[in-house]
Order: sequence, then structure tokens, then C-alpha cells
Amino acid sequence: MSKKIIILGAGESGTGAAILAKKMGFDVFLSDAGMIKEKYINELNEHNIPYEQGGHTLTKIHEAHEVIKSPGIPDKIALIQHYKNNNIPVISEIEFAARYTKAHITGITGTNGKTTTTALIYHIYKNAGLNVGLGGNIGESFARQVALHNYDYYVLELSSFQLDGMYNTRINTAILCNITPDHLDRYDYKLENYIASKYRILQNQTNQDAFIYNIDDPLTSNTLAQYNTPAIHYPISLHQQVPQGACMITETEFTIHTSQTQLQMSIEELALQGRHNRYNSMAAGVSGNLVGIRKESIRESLADFENIEHRMEFVTKVHGIEFINDSKATNINSTWYALESIKTKSVWIVGGVDKGNDYASLRDLVKAKVSAIICLGLDNAKIHEAFADVVTTILDTTNMETAVKEAYKIAKKDSIDAVMLSPACASFDLFQNYEDRGWQFKQAVRSL
Repeated sequence: MSKKIIILGAGESGTGAAILAKKMGFDVFLSDAGMIKEKYINELNEHNIPYEQGGHTLTKIHEAHEVIKSPGIPDKIALIQHYKNNNIPVISEIEFAARYTKAHITGITGTNGKTTTTALIYHIYKNAGLNVGLGGNIGESFARQVALHNYDYYVLELSSFQLDGMYNTRINTAILCNITPDHLDRYDYKLENYIASKYRILQNQTNQDAFIYNIDDPLTSNTLAQYNTPAIHYPISLHQQVPQGACMITETEFTIHTSQTQLQMSIEELALQGRHNRYNSMAAGVSGNLVGIRKESIRESLADFENIEHRMEFVTKVHGIEFINDSKATNINSTWYALESIKTKSVWIVGGVDKGNDYASLRDLVKAKVSAIICLGLDNAKIHEAFADVVTTILDTTNMETAVKEAYKIAKKDSIDAVMLSPACASFDLFQNYEDRGWQFKQAVRSL
């Protein structure tokens, strides 16, 4: 009798896991409490994978040898507790897929910057001719690629939710971009629990592996000693010299140096500008160096990379006003970096589902760089309270078209150079997700 695997959630992660489990000969059943997208239904049917949608039939899913849970499902719900109380393993799709590949895994986590860094590393590896897949929290699921392709390298963006379901996976090159408070509702509102989740990326590393981290990040540097790894450390810094890793050598030049080789580069050559992107570029460059990519190739890739959608994405100019889509900024720290990087006064579109935001850290930047605020959300009281004495004009809107039109009117009237969507909040009050929010922003801008 084959081992029975239950998969909860039929998004990209769950469907990919189902395809791989079927290929490996397991008795697979997929269950989704919501409705499954048509493209995934077609795939499940194509692979003859039984499924249900619109609710869980407990008699079908209680008896399992192992459960693969989509990252969006909290551990605290009764169904997951049932499995754990009955000693039925509940794992992530990443954990499952890692069992069936011997490829080199570069894993990237952190509160902010991980998507950009992941995409940049993939770009470096791909340009160098490596046989590489991009997955995790970005692109196609890791499991789908293990099932359908035969890559030698994987570059995986790993959220804390994915890391929580990983136990035996070995990450060969682990990158921790930074840690700031986020998703605390999933971690009993205890920052130490969230920090521990991020450091799970180091479990199972050996002295043959690498750990790249931002030593300038306060929470990382203050907690590093608690989470030891035998992997070789490669810190990155804008403010101090490091024995190996990456750091600034002058005000405008940085170096990437490992036992492999040394590369020096001007920050003006980087495709991604802004202080936060220097960290992303340094981490990506060290990663490329460690897998033996020629420094000339790394340099070219860091210089010609095109930024990911919804992250400080230039949309267009309308009558000289630049529109920037930073919908992926779903927390305060991400928006701090966005405001810090813009060079002109702007109209700032902000708001959504507040995850316990403390806007105090943004006040000085807002005072210096924001001429007007357009709130886009159902409850904007905290935004008004935080910035009423800093910004004269604060308007409330509940749809993207109105938000963009009002921002454009103000920018045109006051000769402001930029309108930036950087919400600092989750999107679920008015949009399906941050991508939907970003797409609606771009559509509204192009309709002006």
C-alpha cells in the first residue's frame, strides 16, 4: 500500500507538490477550503490527481501519513492541530521537494529585499550559463520544477511560513537580508518567535556551506550568536570592513571578496540604485562568486538587471510626473527604504490592512520627501494620526482609480515630480493581493 499524502491548498505551491507527489508514486489527495483556480484544476485533472474544493471533507483528509501544507495556512487552526496531536508530520512544499533533488540550493530569506535579491541571484546564475531554476515564494513552485525539470541549481525565496515547515532541508548558500517585525500575528505577537523562524534557514548546514548576512542590520547582528551554523560566514556591510563577504572600500566603490576571487565595482554601475539595493546587490554578488561565476559576468549582471514588478517599478511619466509602483511594500520597513531612495518630493499613496504598524520611523522621511498623502484603505485613522502634523494634505480613498486621479491632480497643481504607491500595509481590504493592487495602479496610471 502506497503512502497517503494529503495536500492542503491548491495554489502554486500545493499544485506543484501534488504533481511531484503523484510522480513519486504516492497516494495523493488535495483539499482546498476555497475555490481552485481553473488553471490548477486543469493541471490536477491532467495528472489524474483527486481533489476537492470549497471545504474539507474530514473523513478524506484525517487519515494521512504526511501532510503538505500551503504556507498561507496557519499552524493554529484545528485541522493542523489534529495532525500534530496524532503525530502526523506537517511539512512545507519546500521540504517535500528538497528530498528529490541533489541540486545546489541557494535560499534567501529576510523581512525585506528577499524577492529582489532572489531575482537578482537568478539573473546572475542564468547569465553565467548555469542550469538554474527560480522558485519558492516567487515564480513556479520548487516542487513543480523538481517534478518536471532537472536543474543543477535552485534559487529559492523562502518566507518565514515556508521555513516553519522545513526540518531536514539543507540550504547550501543561505542568505538573510534583514529582520524587522512583521507577520507577528502568526508568531503569538512575539518578535523572538519570528526571528527564530528566519534563522531556520541555517538548520542542517555543514562546513561546506555558506551563510551571507547583513551585519549592519541591528536585529541580525544582535541575535547572530544565538543561532550558530558551521557554514562559512560572509557578512555584507556598508559601514565596516569585513574579512570576507562584501563591503564599501570608498564612498562610491565596494568590494566582493571570498576565497574564490575579488571583485571591485562602483555603486553607480549598479542597475538597482538606493542604499537598500546596495545590500541586495552585494549579497547577490557574493552568492555568484561562491558558485564560481567569473567576476566579469557578475559585474555585467549587476549592471544590467531589470527590477522585479511591483518593487520600486517605474510605470510611466504623465506630463512630467513620474509614477512608481511599490505595491510589494507591505510593511513599514519596506516603505522606509522606498521613501529613502526617492530623490524628489512626492505624493505618497499608502494604506490597506494595518499589521500593527508603528509609523514613527517614517515621520522624518515623510516630512522631507512627501508633499501630500493619499490614503487607500478602509481604515486610515492611524495614518492621519501619524502624519497630520507633518503633511498638510491627507485624503481618503477606497479605490485605486480615485487614489491615482487625486494624486495626479495634486502633483500637477503643485508641480510635484513623482507619485509613489508604497502602501506599508497588506492589500486584502480592497484587493486580492499586492500584485492585484500593483496591476490596478498601473492600469489607473495609464488611463490618465
